[in-house]
Amino acid sequence: MDVILKQDVEHVGDKNDLVTVKSGFGRNYLLPKGLAILATPSAKKMHAENVKQRAHKEKAIIDEAQAIADKLEKSSVKVIAKVGENGKIFGSVTSVQVAEAFVNAGFGIERKHIKIHNEPIKTVGKYMATIKLHKEVMTEAEFEVAGE
Repeated sequence: MDVILKQDVEHVGDKNDLVTVKSGFGRNYLLPKGLAILATPSAKKMHAENVKQRAHKEKAIIDEAQAIADKLEKSSVKVIAKVGENGKIFGSVTSVQVAEAFVNAGFGIERKHIKIHNEPIKTVGKYMATIKLHKEVMTEAEFEVAGE
């Protein structure tokens, strides 16, 4: 079954992608939740026209995402966590805290776009995360976990 995605669907595709999915998944999940529309011949024509018009805008968006990626690679943010006597963190640092630290540093990054290496983080130190700014632009960013 061919569908056109209206939103990003993890492990399926990104918004406005034309994808082939199993019939049950499309009929029972994607279509009822409004995540996709059925790829009829007329919908495919409209999709092709939209893709052509969007190509120019997409280049500007990719350039902007690449500029942000360059800034992220050069910067480092600090995540503050409660720490015990021996340097261990109470609980763990998750992508939510890392996203908040990047937002406070001036980067508008959502937590769902952050993939932390060596998760879970339970000690202070420097760590790396992969950040997806666009479906074609991914970057590595460093962050430091420090105690209060």
